[in-house]
Amino acid sequence: MSTTAAGTAIATARSTGRGGPWATLVAVALGVIMVALDGTIVAIANPAIGKSLHASLSDLQWITNGYLLALAVFLVTAGKLGDRFGHKSMFLVGVVGFAASSGIIGLSGSIGLIIAFRVLQGVFGALLQPAALGLLREAFPRERLNIAIGIWGAAIGLSTAAGPIVGGLLVEHVNWQWVFFVNLPVGALALILGLLVLGRNHRVDRGSRADIPGIALLSVAMFALVFGVIKASDFGWGNWRTIGLFAGAAVFAVLFILRERSAADPLLPLGLFRSRSLSIGTVLMVLMAFAMFGSLFFVTFYLQLVHGLSPVQSGVRLLPMTAGMVVGSPIAGALIGRIGPRGPIATGMAAVAIAMFGLSRLPIDASAGLTSLWFVILGLGLSVVMVGATEVIVGNAPVQLSGVASGVQQAAMQVGGALGTAVLGAVMTARVGSVLNGHWTDQHLPALTPAQVDAAKSAVAGGVAPVPPGTKEEIAALITKASNLSFLDGMHLAFTVAAVVAVVAVGLSLMIRRSRNESSAPAVPHA
Repeated sequence: MSTTAAGTAIATARSTGRGGPWATLVAVALGVIMVALDGTIVAIANPAIGKSLHASLSDLQWITNGYLLALAVFLVTAGKLGDRFGHKSMFLVGVVGFAASSGIIGLSGSIGLIIAFRVLQGVFGALLQPAALGLLREAFPRERLNIAIGIWGAAIGLSTAAGPIVGGLLVEHVNWQWVFFVNLPVGALALILGLLVLGRNHRVDRGSRADIPGIALLSVAMFALVFGVIKASDFGWGNWRTIGLFAGAAVFAVLFILRERSAADPLLPLGLFRSRSLSIGTVLMVLMAFAMFGSLFFVTFYLQLVHGLSPVQSGVRLLPMTAGMVVGSPIAGALIGRIGPRGPIATGMAAVAIAMFGLSRLPIDASAGLTSLWFVILGLGLSVVMVGATEVIVGNAPVQLSGVASGVQQAAMQVGGALGTAVLGAVMTARVGSVLNGHWTDQHLPALTPAQVDAAKSAVAGGVAPVPPGTKEEIAALITKASNLSFLDGMHLAFTVAAVVAVVAVGLSLMIRRSRNESSAPAVPHA
């Protein structure tokens, strides 16, 4: 047994396991599947929830935004709690809390209760996800961790893609409540399996004290950042409220760094980022999520509103991307274990860039074969980057900080996704505003005034043609065509920007080094 603290912790954790590392993987995958499924299934139910509870668009947005805010704010803190009190405890608490809050949401009869329990659901999701990765870090030997993360990534990809299909079927054939009730059997199975196969609750950081000032400062900084990103499209990027939120996030981030440099038991030891590979992996996770979530946000509008597909049909059209992720993730894990992360991540990011450039050239009537080609390439590339960046972040952290590192990984993905959706949404809306009048007059429609363009561009950027009630059918068809062409121009630019971001990430990935061997991983010093 290694004499280092990290090596001793790993050996102790494995020696107390009940079902072995692969059973641990199955147990944590079930918990993560529940959270990943929830991330996409709820969006399908929003129209039905709005109609049933007479909710406004703002209310429906907060069903998602409240969850994302809670998740992003508490991820790093939750990872630290796992290190201190045991990843098994945090995982099981997260599973029970997430499933229970899902059930309560399904029973709720008001939009206010749904939003409140979605926030609570986000808190429990934050407890669950870093703990899952922390359990994998403890259970698997260093040379097999890549494969475990690959299978874990495949489970996330499959459940994420299943969300729209499962959600569409439940909303169409049962009711919207079952979009939330479906988490109850999955959560129950994850809890039972976790109790049966997970070993003794191992506290890898039992000597530290809670860094309450650090938790408060980081929470405020993350809240201001993510809330500012979410509301920037409503307030305007140059609005004083948006600028104030970003400035506040920067101020509290600086205060958090100063606190962590002097704290005896910091929430996030800054010495963790002395690992160049870990730091680059964190940035890559942000860039990958920026490109993926930011651009794919518009694909659903393209498929449903421009192509006229149902939610279920749209989910089926996206299955090639899912297949690429499911197939690519375990292969990526095995490949990274053999040759290291740098080459595979760079290749994966290059594939993402190629797919994004391809999607930026989609015609208005793109065939299923053409979209499937780019979706397969995108899924394969994303799987490699997600597995590789996760391994680089978690694998380069000492085991006593595996929960914190997992929280950093998850927080980077949430921030990147929020930034991508907001920034590319602003890019797309601006592009639509600049081309709408041209497409409008090309269809021999009367030119729009600047005020009319401003009023219409947000709807068009969401894939909705602004057809006034009572418009003649032939005029409505012309308005719809002009709107769809404008939407397509905006989507093309959004994908182009995402492709450029992916190219930048290729360069960064070439600076990654192979993760250090677990037995020689020292405790991370304070910065």
